[in-house]
Amino acid sequence: MSVDSLSTVSSAVLGAVMNAGGWAFVLVASGFVVFALWLAFSSYGKIPLGGDEEAPEFRTVSWIAMMFSAGMGIGLMFYGVGEPLSHFASPPPGTVEAGAPEALDIAMATTLFHWTLHPWAIYAVVGLAIAYSTFRRGRRSLISSAFAPLLGERHTEGVFGRAVDILAIFATLFGSAASLGLGALQIGAGLQANGLPAVPLALLIGIIAVLTIAFVASAVSGVAKGIQWLSNINMVLAGILALFVFVAGPTILILNLLPTAIGDYFGNLAQMAARTAATGGDATAEWLSGWTVFYWAWWISWTPFVGMFIARISRGRTIKQFVVGVLLIPSLVSLIWFAIFGGAAINLQRSGTDLASESVEGQLFGLLHSMPLGGLLSVVAMLLVAIFFVSGADAASVVTGTLSQRGSIAPSRSVVIFWGVVMGAIAAIMLAIGAAQAGAEEEDAALAGIRDITIISAAPFALVMVALCIALAKDLHQDPLMLRDRRAVAAVEQAVDHGTKTYGDEFVVSVKPHPDAKPTDDGSASPDKETSSVEKA
Repeated sequence: MSVDSLSTVSSAVLGAVMNAGGWAFVLVASGFVVFALWLAFSSYGKIPLGGDEEAPEFRTVSWIAMMFSAGMGIGLMFYGVGEPLSHFASPPPGTVEAGAPEALDIAMATTLFHWTLHPWAIYAVVGLAIAYSTFRRGRRSLISSAFAPLLGERHTEGVFGRAVDILAIFATLFGSAASLGLGALQIGAGLQANGLPAVPLALLIGIIAVLTIAFVASAVSGVAKGIQWLSNINMVLAGILALFVFVAGPTILILNLLPTAIGDYFGNLAQMAARTAATGGDATAEWLSGWTVFYWAWWISWTPFVGMFIARISRGRTIKQFVVGVLLIPSLVSLIWFAIFGGAAINLQRSGTDLASESVEGQLFGLLHSMPLGGLLSVVAMLLVAIFFVSGADAASVVTGTLSQRGSIAPSRSVVIFWGVVMGAIAAIMLAIGAAQAGAEEEDAALAGIRDITIISAAPFALVMVALCIALAKDLHQDPLMLRDRRAVAAVEQAVDHGTKTYGDEFVVSVKPHPDAKPTDDGSASPDKETSSVEKA
């Protein structure tokens, strides 16, 4: 199939999905935020993702670094400048005029809406369901296994379970390939910004090939080595780059943006979360399909990969620790990142440099070259993109290996290598088809086509995730810790009721060994052989 045909068909189907189901994406995305926060701050929040006394497998710093690199790293590099700048130059319909003083506020609020609580809540729901099912209940590390409370263990091992896991494999493969292609294009834009001519297709494919070899090598070394090591390096490099732009850029504007962006985000949250095609006609519908609804579909398409990976690295944490960490920490980092890069880019745009007219992948390098040591900064940025490419892709290859080996936490090296090569090959083939059909400028169309296919194939996951929430809530209700709590409350209520009826207000509730209890090593009674009694005070 030609690139033109692929893009035309996938765009038409995607348009139909967006038009008919846009409202559903808007509704469920906010629903996942509410559900995740409810779990964290209810009595379920104390339930551990593992044994009752099990310690976290990874240090908190490494946990955050791996979670962030896998979830959004390369996206922040690609859109860190482009999205705030786009909303500033062309605000959402029905808000403010382009270039108005309030356009900066709307740009930052809209960007944070797309990159903070909502996407990470989408990831958290799937990650939490898988982590709880795997580490607390001892089931296979599969999305299908988390449906056991609804369907029973037998059905999750059958046709339904395999269909869910196969769909997750395809979503991960195509989603990762699209991301790899975008990463290669951004590295190519960086080379071009540093004086090279238009990057030929052969060089882009060479970039993909080299980075594919790198992420396969990292993936086969395991999460505790390769992915953790690369993620920690990336966090340091990203921090250095952000710090330099903060100091060399409009520092005071950026500092002012931090509290202002938070206020604008929460001040506009209800309007942004409720915006559908009904509020502004065709203009709003078109804008939503390119931004909010597209983003929610895009994040949902990544949940099989990111959710499983976050689950894999979160053993030993409580539900409250998991949700707070997954929602708030990446959201805070996103706030700082977009304030620095988006604020600097918008300030440059307002000063007369038309940065918005450049390609999205080239806008970051346009900003960096406006600063001292711009050439060196752009090299650091390309290195960051490359490492985000590697850390995200090797996590995807490990997750795909886990899915294809029926939940193995440590898939075999040969399987990981196979899926890693397949992901790199899909990205390279799409670039090659685009160049062969209509020249180098058609590469973006090829990636757009595969991106649309990813969303279309993953759209059913919105329904899967709703069912997953129901299954998780049912599972948590029957957790041993919750059962003990309910029994304890019932026992105390019964004791107090009996004491009140028998002795009035003059009674005490005591706990003493059961007559059949056997002493433990330290001479005390076994905890499960204790009994309570009500006595007169």
